Amino acid sequence: MPEIRRIMTPFPHAIAADAPVSEAREFLNRHRLHHLPVMDGERLVGIISDRDLKLLLGLDPDYAQRSGLKVRDAMATDVYVVDLNAPLDQVLDTLVARRIGSALVTRKGRLAGVFTVTDACRELARLLREQCPPPPLPPPPGDEAA
Repeated sequence: MPEIRRIMTPFPHAIAADAPVSEAREFLNRHRLHHLPVMDGERLVGIISDRDLKLLLGLDPDYAQRSGLKVRDAMATDVYVVDLNAPLDQVLDTLVARRIGSALVTRKGRLAGVFTVTDACRELARLLREQCPPPPLPPPPGDEAA
């Protein structure tokens, strides 16, 4: 069984818990991310997602700047954290059971990566291509051997 380290996104971006929510929103949009780990100094304390921000801000994305909301006000603290050596099947089972889209991956207690449903889909596509290669293309017309 592959370990999560082989499939995760390494060296993830992170944001400080005391950063303004508007900064998290801008960062997620600029880097086209859906999940952003939240740090308090060197300590992993949560995760904030684009969905969290959309639910918090509703139709008024400028509300975050006007209200002074911080990332810690919007982040999820009940995060799924796994070790770098966790087996992929166990991580996937837990994501499904908890109905969540990501796991934060740590090595010796420090953030090492993020594993998301997108990473899982990418790996599934790779495995399918390996297991079911496309048939060879027919030769172009007029190129038949005589």
